[in-house]
Amino acid sequence: MRTFADDIAEHAARHPRRIALETPDGPVTYRQLDDRTAEVTRLLRAHGVRPETVCAVAVEHGLDAVAAMTAVLRCGAAFLTLDVSQPRDRLASFVRSAGARLLLTTTAHAADLDLGVPVVRLDAPERAAPADDPPHAPADPRALAYVSHTSGSTGEPSPVLVEHHALDSYLRDTARAFDLGPDTVALQTAPLGYDASIRDTFAPLLAGARLVLVERARLLRPAEFARTVREHHVTALLSVTPSFLTHLAGQRDLSDPLAGVTLVASSGESLRPFLTAGCRHLVPGRLVNQYGPTECTMTTTRHSVAADPDPADDVVGLPRSGATIRVLGPDLAPVPDGAVGEVYIGGTGLARGYGGLPARTAASFVPDPYGPPGSRMYRTGDLGRWSPQGLRYEGRGDRQIKIRGYRVDPAEIEGALLTHPAVNGAVVTPHTDDRGRVYLAAHVTGDHTMPDTALRAHLARTLPPHLMPRLFHRHTALPTTRGGKADRSRLVAGSTT
Repeated sequence: MRTFADDIAEHAARHPRRIALETPDGPVTYRQLDDRTAEVTRLLRAHGVRPETVCAVAVEHGLDAVAAMTAVLRCGAAFLTLDVSQPRDRLASFVRSAGARLLLTTTAHAADLDLGVPVVRLDAPERAAPADDPPHAPADPRALAYVSHTSGSTGEPSPVLVEHHALDSYLRDTARAFDLGPDTVALQTAPLGYDASIRDTFAPLLAGARLVLVERARLLRPAEFARTVREHHVTALLSVTPSFLTHLAGQRDLSDPLAGVTLVASSGESLRPFLTAGCRHLVPGRLVNQYGPTECTMTTTRHSVAADPDPADDVVGLPRSGATIRVLGPDLAPVPDGAVGEVYIGGTGLARGYGGLPARTAASFVPDPYGPPGSRMYRTGDLGRWSPQGLRYEGRGDRQIKIRGYRVDPAEIEGALLTHPAVNGAVVTPHTDDRGRVYLAAHVTGDHTMPDTALRAHLARTLPPHLMPRLFHRHTALPTTRGGKADRSRLVAGSTT
């Protein structure tokens, strides 16, 4: 099959001087990117890389990271990207569980990344690559393309196996849906090691766009982030979390931090608190709410958020091309439109399963009784219902809780807190006291002098008593995961009654 890696090579042939990457080391043209990719491809083939070979990529985000991933795909093999800032033992567990047979890294990282597999140093290869390119073989659509670990919020991270056909069709659909092209300037925001970084990297490049890569520290500081957007004339953000958008909106001293950005695609969490807080104005252009788990190749549905949206609705929209969504009851029977059920996903984006975990794969990827013979669907654990605009996200089945018989979605309380002018960040977590009673704690950032009574009075204007937090914890900044989502597990662990 033809892959998006072929499209990138075609851009190099047709427009060799067009800028593909803006990196801390300077601009990189499509020709330079293709030349470096060809070098790494020859090196990998000399090391016996072929279909079903998993290659771990552990380098800083830049030319070599992009070239290494592209080269792996040109070999018909699969990559596992690693965030080199994470602990060595964690990276080693990822390498083992993914079945990686080769580690691509640099001299600077090689000493700290003795992960038990042969090492190829991209800046000082130990084996000379042949001078001529071997004949290019089309990729097997059913061969493995990449491995991405789930977040591990509910246990040990599990390796998700995604095949070439799923990745390629998803990236092409993304480029079409977002109208990416040569005039697009996209900023890489997701860190390597998370599947969103694959979208960030390759959706723009297959469209012939320009990809901006900067030090991650610049992306985490709102003022530096806004300066980066302005200096590089960024037009597209493909992978930002609602937590980051809310944090950005809370910076009162930043004027129009997304000026010039015509597309912001948000994912990873509910967008509802951000919208409830009235922050839609932060995004001057198109705001797209994306929904989809790692097990279904990143994104399954999209919804363009209106300029003046109903903040009560968390609409994630309609399935992308080739995907199917089913909202089912406990007996796998479809629920009526408007009724809440569990979300199941089928179609072209489904992963092969979890590497080395056949029992978990069987429990999560179940037969689709409504699809063609042999088809499967993924049980997300998310709750949703159909609305006139498409699927409405109703939270996690394992996050919604019962308090005094009422079903509570913490996102509703978070959104209400964010409407207070003294609050610029909010996360609500459930806890159990020594008498076995469930209660809520609110974790907020902003004006630390704001008394609890004022926050309670503000919430009481819109929320019933059972949604009132018992405790309010002040934070200078809310903890987040490396992927940019609110780290609720750390907040729960750090709370006291």
